[in-house]
Amino acid sequence: MKTMHWIVAAVLSLGASAVFAHGSAPHAAAAAVAKEQKDWGIAGDAGPAVRTITLRMTDDMRFAPAHFTAKQGETVRLRVENKGQILHEVVLGTKDTLAAHAQMMLKFPGMEHEEPYMAHVPPGQSADLLWNFNRTGNFDFACLIAGHFQAGMTGTFTVTP
Repeated sequence: MKTMHWIVAAVLSLGASAVFAHGSAPHAAAAAVAKEQKDWGIAGDAGPAVRTITLRMTDDMRFAPAHFTAKQGETVRLRVENKGQILHEVVLGTKDTLAAHAQMMLKFPGMEHEEPYMAHVPPGQSADLLWNFNRTGNFDFACLIAGHFQAGMTGTFTVTP
């Protein structure tokens, strides 16, 4: 029975590493975005996006702006611009989900991952993230590339009714 527990644990840890994978190469666009409800919203469609918010990332490990607001039910195009010389990303979430993911990235910095609530942007380029802010509250975003989160590359957003 103990052997079976070790086998299950090994299989689960291999699966988890695939989920949290991240690399330095630009990610190919997914054929279809999986729409999974998160505490901070759900993937949006380009049609209903009536507003664009530009988030700039720099090598001083900061976002500008470091805070933005959206209205509940609003689909926003987050235009993520990397003004630095190294790869940066933006990942939407909660303090807890981002902190846990950042710890995983420290352990496995070369892993690849792709979710509709994140955008990986090479130096000098930009990417769009479409998100429907259908849950009210205060949430967070961060760059989870190893060391960036720990250096303070974080921000917040508020979704109002």
